[in-house]
Amino acid sequence: MSDRLKIVMAQLNFLVGDIGGNAQTIIAAIREAKEKHHADLIIFPELALSGYPPEDLLYRPDLHERIKNVLPSILASSLGINVILGLPWKEANQYYNQAVVISSGKIAYRYNKQKLPNYSVFDEKRYFTPGDSPCVVDIHGVKVGIAICEDLWFPEPIAALKQAGAELIVSINASPFAKGKINKRVEVIAQRAIETRVPIIYVNMVGAQDQLVFDGGSMILDDKGNVLLYINNFNKKLEMSEFKLKKRIFCIAGDHPFSKTSDVSLIYQALVLGVRDYLQKNHFSRALIGLSGGIDSALTLAIAVDALGKNNVEAIMMPSRYTTTLSLKEAEAQAKLLGVQYQVLPIEPIYQVFLKTLSPMFTNKPIDTTEENLQARCRGTLLMAISNKTRALVLATSNKSEMAVGYSTLYGDMVGGFCVLKDVFKTLVYQLARWRNEQSPAIPQAVIDRPPSAELAENQKDEDSLPPYPMLDAILEKYIERDESIESIVQAGFDRELVLKISKMVDRNEYKRQQSAPGVRITEHAFGKDRRYPITSGF
Repeated sequence: MSDRLKIVMAQLNFLVGDIGGNAQTIIAAIREAKEKHHADLIIFPELALSGYPPEDLLYRPDLHERIKNVLPSILASSLGINVILGLPWKEANQYYNQAVVISSGKIAYRYNKQKLPNYSVFDEKRYFTPGDSPCVVDIHGVKVGIAICEDLWFPEPIAALKQAGAELIVSINASPFAKGKINKRVEVIAQRAIETRVPIIYVNMVGAQDQLVFDGGSMILDDKGNVLLYINNFNKKLEMSEFKLKKRIFCIAGDHPFSKTSDVSLIYQALVLGVRDYLQKNHFSRALIGLSGGIDSALTLAIAVDALGKNNVEAIMMPSRYTTTLSLKEAEAQAKLLGVQYQVLPIEPIYQVFLKTLSPMFTNKPIDTTEENLQARCRGTLLMAISNKTRALVLATSNKSEMAVGYSTLYGDMVGGFCVLKDVFKTLVYQLARWRNEQSPAIPQAVIDRPPSAELAENQKDEDSLPPYPMLDAILEKYIERDESIESIVQAGFDRELVLKISKMVDRNEYKRQQSAPGVRITEHAFGKDRRYPITSGF
């Protein structure tokens, strides 16, 4: 018997509901762990077999039938290696978020997750029954304690594993990305290792599922909380490590340090992965973007090209009577710079027809935002027609600041199958654009430098209707991200009338946001499952 336990961490990408496909991914990884790495143990993420989160698919009997049907193949492939695998399990009309330990081709142990998150995007108490006891298993003479994701964020389950004799703790996870979370995650896991004086293996899922992005970041920490091995975020990988049986310490080959990375870099990578997986997992191969010559569509185009490749992205410029020469010039320049297919479709003839058709209804009524929004809706109609004809998914370009205050047109610039910047404030849009250009030229500098404008009226600027974006985003950060009261925001130094105006705009436009396309979640207060506000409300 070897004096070392060879362990493979499987940081992989799974598709919710694709039980057969996920099983094949698991079997292929088991085979590689055995044949290439000669491993004793392979560890998969939380709910790897079903993907995370399966949501109401858990209520379908056929989901559980499929799980039972593929398990024999997984068990057969695991002969000669131990496997820790996450899956949902139904028993006696109860559902469990479960980790199974497979040994000698059989399920030797089952552990049910104890701490079920029920906040933010998580609804686990809706579905699962919590476990009530620790699980410590013997693998090659090492007492291995099993934890699942949220268990690790509380001291009690991990202390119970220590009490039960665990010499090594394995935590399987489906922990989604959010700004600032990666550093916090490392700190929490390190604290658990220090509290118990037990090394921890943390294996996280990678990939995107609807609005969620799972960043991976699987790691090994020693019993002092030091990170010995860290798998790069947003990458699929099988990573090998060795645990010395006699000394009960890890032997790590190569240099795998954890270093803090800027939020801007991580957010950009999350947006790219979110776009790539959303399109590919929903069977779209191409993306379509209305390119306006402004910063939001320019950043969306750069992200799409990085996610899908230039040959799979098409940009459409749809000028109106108010579109400036600068917009036309810079949109074309960026399309050439990134090498995407580019078309110009003027909307003026369509706009004129709409105005003529509506003129009997608009008689004696002054020109207002109706005529502005009509231009955006002309563009939205064209984009959706091209999408229908070419099977390219339209990427909406609204940012979080606009979505918050309703500075976007329902059925106009909000149309699309996916909204890349939905959780990105305008000030962050500029930071991301600058960061992307530092990697290689992608966005013309003139687009970054110009004052933002919807170009729906003569000489229009966003600041005609909104405060400067740094001020707007600071207020929105407090009101949306931190749920601060009006009084609290005013006491922080903001004008009361302005705060009241912005808060009313946010509350009044809930009906718009709930009709918007899903988008990549990069904060813990994204528009979507993080924020479940009533549309009809007197608050």
